Amino acid sequence: MINKDLPLGFGMALAQHPDAMKKFADMTDREQANILSKIHNVNSKEEMQQLVQSLTQN
Repeated sequence: MINKDLPLGFGMALAQHPDAMKKFADMTDREQANILSKIHNVNSKEEMQQLVQSLTQN
């Protein structure tokens, strides 16, 4: 996935968590699409941070 396609808030949250950024970058296109679909349910900065942090907990 090309970084310019990432939603801004998600990209910023990933930039603050290098481990999560690497995990996301290593995912297949299908896995990335699954994560991106979850972003539509995020309603706050805190929820976005939780989503990004969850990438390294799996």
